[in-house]
Amino acid sequence: MSKQSKRKEALLYHSQPRPGKIQVVPTTKYATQRDLSLAYSPGVAEPCLEIAKDVENVYKYTAKGNLVAVITNGTAVLGLGNIGPEASKPVMEGKGLLFKIFADIDVFDIEIDTKDVDAFVETVKNIAPTFGGINLEDIKAPEAFEIERRLKEELDIPVMHDDQHGTAIISAAALLNALELTHKKIEQVRIVISGAGAAAVSCTRLYKAFGAVGTNIVMLDSKGVIRDDRSELSPEKSEFATHRKIDTLDEAMVDADVFVGLSVADIVTPSMLKSMAADPIVFAMANPNPEIEYQLACKTRDDIIMATGRSDHPNQVNNVLGFPFIFRGALDVRATKINEAMKMAAVKALAELAKEPVPEQVNVAYGETKLIFGKDYIIPKPFDPRLIDKIPPAVAKAAMESGVATAPIKNWKKYRDELNERMGSDNKIIRLLYSRAKQNPKRIVFAEADHLNVLKAAQIVYEEGIGTPILLGRKAVIEELMEQLEFDADIQIMDPKADDQAENLAKYAQKLFENRHRNGVTLFDAEKLMRERNYFAAMMLNQGDADAMISGYSRAYPSVLRPVLEVIGRFDGVSKVATTNMMLTKRGPIFISDTSINIDPTAKELAKIAQMTNYTMKLFGLTPVIAMISYANFGSSKDPHATKVRDAVAYLHRTNPDMHIDGELQTDFALNPEMLQSKFPFSKLAGKKVNALIFPNLDAANSNYKLLKEINDVDSIGPIMLGMRKPVHILQLGASVEEIVNMAAVSVVDAQQKEKREETAQK
Repeated sequence: MSKQSKRKEALLYHSQPRPGKIQVVPTTKYATQRDLSLAYSPGVAEPCLEIAKDVENVYKYTAKGNLVAVITNGTAVLGLGNIGPEASKPVMEGKGLLFKIFADIDVFDIEIDTKDVDAFVETVKNIAPTFGGINLEDIKAPEAFEIERRLKEELDIPVMHDDQHGTAIISAAALLNALELTHKKIEQVRIVISGAGAAAVSCTRLYKAFGAVGTNIVMLDSKGVIRDDRSELSPEKSEFATHRKIDTLDEAMVDADVFVGLSVADIVTPSMLKSMAADPIVFAMANPNPEIEYQLACKTRDDIIMATGRSDHPNQVNNVLGFPFIFRGALDVRATKINEAMKMAAVKALAELAKEPVPEQVNVAYGETKLIFGKDYIIPKPFDPRLIDKIPPAVAKAAMESGVATAPIKNWKKYRDELNERMGSDNKIIRLLYSRAKQNPKRIVFAEADHLNVLKAAQIVYEEGIGTPILLGRKAVIEELMEQLEFDADIQIMDPKADDQAENLAKYAQKLFENRHRNGVTLFDAEKLMRERNYFAAMMLNQGDADAMISGYSRAYPSVLRPVLEVIGRFDGVSKVATTNMMLTKRGPIFISDTSINIDPTAKELAKIAQMTNYTMKLFGLTPVIAMISYANFGSSKDPHATKVRDAVAYLHRTNPDMHIDGELQTDFALNPEMLQSKFPFSKLAGKKVNALIFPNLDAANSNYKLLKEINDVDSIGPIMLGMRKPVHILQLGASVEEIVNMAAVSVVDAQQKEKREETAQK
């Protein structure tokens, strides 16, 4: 994609379907006149009067306790510099989005049009009653230091400048673990800090809080080593000025144990690395390009522990590991500030989390057999679902112990349950899916690439590194559409009807004839069928010329299903294939089966569908908890429609006793743990959160998933094919670009898993 095309795509993302990235949504009912009279006049007077009596009631009756202001003046925006408050707003909205998806914190972004410290501070003080916390962002040094200091002193709500403290907290956690692995003590190590901005100063201060000795630290700015004999040093630089008579980074790196880079790309050379002490710790955190390239550093020193700010290398120092969860903990105890004790608690929690066994969901996301504490894993991954369970409680406890919590937590189990419930509404599963696909991309044949939406999806798949598209369809049309999209990559284009595919067509036809001649297929028939794109694509997959297949955008589901069943066939032991849809709901992902194929499955077929759903859910790193759905509950009806489901459950309880599955159950009981526990405490699902529903027939499954999708605006991934011998997935008619990309990612993960299964079988 050209620079201009990328620019256009970015602008479209921020402008459509409506301008910006965040919105305000009501949290209470507003359907009737009674609702409105309670929401506003005259009912709103009652909470107003209660707050007037006791200002602390504002937390009881308003959103203040879960509302953070992300505030800037636009003087140091990313790598763009001083671009002004209006131009900074997209970044502040993005920060608000991260607060919401990682910690369920609401945000108003505030852009202040002043560079004057006094005016800025006064403005924030005046609006502070609206908010439960203040996140300062993208304010240039040295003003950032003064602004944060004054606001922390003058406000009674948490204030944190994330550019300073976020990086400090994450890197400090990584440093503690790296020192443990190298058997070095923080009090003894020699540390070089490249950079003297807000982040560098905050990092160094926090390292000192954990025991680093000032005389062992050398800090550099653009002029070289910050020495105590340099003139006109700011107070912050003076704090870290060294007495050592050295001037350059080369000199500072000799015998250094730790290098922390918060400066510019490529300033560290291999010779500098070689001059460091044994088992060097290098945090090259300049973005997008680090102070030394990761592979070069590892090639230079095989004893190095390396971290960067990039997601494509181990040990990413990413602020999203910190700020959402730190504010979460601070808000939940109504802390009056974020103090050193709370920051240090976050550091320790992050460091300890990296040493704990990693959930399979995280291993799956990063394509690892087993992530384990070591030189390539010193800090948790951003997708780790345990972050919200570990960091906020640690921060909250530190706030309570240091005396800044005004609403102490008494029931920690209940609090942790509430934290985990907050995380059901985001799309982390999609990020996990994409991340895993990128670990080992596969060749995906798009059988309908001469349709604009399909080709656009293929372009995204290619540019995101999810897979390598093979474009099937009318070549002239595809090339014309590629030109429109500025999709100029060197991609294989194939037209089954074109002369240049005669050899492949003949080869594939012969293979189809060999496989199906006892099913009434002649060689002539096979040659004719191979000119049809879905037969051709399926045979490409069957013969190993592609790793996965996507089709169905422009044709009815059955017309696509038939070719893939005839050519590819079912997995050994599978009598009938099925589909499942993963619904990304507010309570987390819920799988619904069978949504596309089996009209009225028997009890045994239902059981098999449940088994395949159970297997597929584990591919996503989820623990399946499955309810078999009916209109009846546990034998309340003797009708065959209900007994079919009951028989399926009985079969699974005999054959798969370890599966978390039960039924027959009505949907509300399945999805309401309290109701289920109260009425049916004997159930295998009692006390568990159901995340999969197996419906008794196609009518019910298909209608329910589409109802969820349209009425509740729930994102859906699927239909995901279950039981196919090869990774082939059939789209719903007219699928969106996003849906096609999601299914492409699923197909890659499916291909990865089937490849592993084949390798295991061969061993």
